[in-house]
Amino acid sequence: MAVLAEQKPIDLYYWPTPNGWKISIMLEETGTPYTVHPVNIGKGEQFKPEFLAISPNNRMPAIVDPDGPDGQPISVFESGAILQYLGRKTGQFYPQDERKRVEVEQWLFWQMGGFGPMLGQTHHFRIYAPEQVPYAINRYTNEANRLYGVLNRRLEDREFVAGEYSIADMSIVGWAKLWERQGQNIGDFPNVKRWLDTMLARPAVQRGLKVSSEVRNNGDMQDPAVQAVLFGQRAR
Repeated sequence: MAVLAEQKPIDLYYWPTPNGWKISIMLEETGTPYTVHPVNIGKGEQFKPEFLAISPNNRMPAIVDPDGPDGQPISVFESGAILQYLGRKTGQFYPQDERKRVEVEQWLFWQMGGFGPMLGQTHHFRIYAPEQVPYAINRYTNEANRLYGVLNRRLEDREFVAGEYSIADMSIVGWAKLWERQGQNIGDFPNVKRWLDTMLARPAVQRGLKVSSEVRNNGDMQDPAVQAVLFGQRAR
C-alpha cells in the first residue's frame, strides 16, 4: 500500500491489546505513517495528565493527527471513533456510499458495544479474577458463545462482515483470535474460522498484530500490583 504523500506521521498511543490492535492494523492497511507511543497500562501510564488530555476516559488507544481536517492537530480517543476518522481521512475501508457505510457501522458498533466488552469480561473472570466466580464465568462464557454464533451466521454468505473488507473486520479480529481464552471451540463456528484464517493471513494484519508484541506476554498481568492498576482503576 502506497504511503500518503507528504503526510506527517500520526502519533499512536498504544498498548498491544485487542483494542490497540484495531488501530495498528488500520494504519498498516492504509499505509499511513505513524509513531508508536507506548502506554503501559500495567504501570498506570494511562492516568498521566498528558495522556488524559488526549484520552479523558484513561483508555488507550488514542491518536494525535498533526495534520487534522483544518490542517491543525486533532486528537481522537475511542477505538471505533479512531477507525472512522482514519477511514474518512484515507478514503479506505469505510465506504462513502450510505447503504454500505451503514452496514460497516452496524458491525463496528456491534463489536464496540457487545463483542469486545463481553469478551473482555470473559477474559477477566476466566483468567484474571482473584477468585473464581462460577456464575460470572458461565454468564460471560455463554454470552461469548452467543456472540460467536451471531458472527458465524453473518458470515454464512459473505467473505467479510459488511460484504467488503472494512474497519468492521479490523475491529473484530483482535478479539476473535483469542477464542481459546474465552472458552470457545472455533470448530463450532466454521464461518468464523474461515474468516479468521483469511484475516490472519493478511500481511498488514500480521504487521499490526506484531507492533510492540514483545511486551504483551511478559507475565505482568498476574502481578497483584498490576491487577490493582488495571482492575482497581488507580495509578501505580
